[in-house]
Amino acid sequence: MGKKLNLGCGRDIKEGYVNVDLVKLPDIDKIVDFNKAPYPFEDNEFEEVYNRHVLEHTENLIKTMEELHRICKSGAKIKIICPYFASHGAYNDPTHTRFFTYGTFEYFNESGYYSKAVFNTLKRRMFFLSSNGFMKSKWFSKPFDLLINALPIIYQRFFCYMLPASEIHFELEVKKDK
Repeated sequence: MGKKLNLGCGRDIKEGYVNVDLVKLPDIDKIVDFNKAPYPFEDNEFEEVYNRHVLEHTENLIKTMEELHRICKSGAKIKIICPYFASHGAYNDPTHTRFFTYGTFEYFNESGYYSKAVFNTLKRRMFFLSSNGFMKSKWFSKPFDLLINALPIIYQRFFCYMLPASEIHFELEVKKDK
């Protein structure tokens, strides 16, 4: 397996990853300000990037995604966990600069025109209650999670403010011209 990046890891140090954060905490491998490009990594350096509750803090999502695209190899997986736009957690933190919906990363597909950075959305799931795992429900949240993910566009359009999910998870694949 190739090199992995734990972007904005905080205290969640992952074995086998380059653990980076904005703040110097124990066991951090490198301090990186994600709002300043270029990131201190080589082009095509990583095969996986994991970030949990990071992207909602970035000042410019397009520039951040372009940097992730640059430092990742073609086919690399980017795992993202962030607050769902309708959740109270999206608005509670005064350092949150943006919100995420089911369709947020569609603007980075091949038909997107905001950026040359292209990603395929492999998976995306909404969760009523936060879980420590990527793409995993808590047992008591599973019935709700199954229901909202069965018809995500209908849920988001008509019901998300009545029963707001707390998180949305994405798995993206970096797409580069060969």
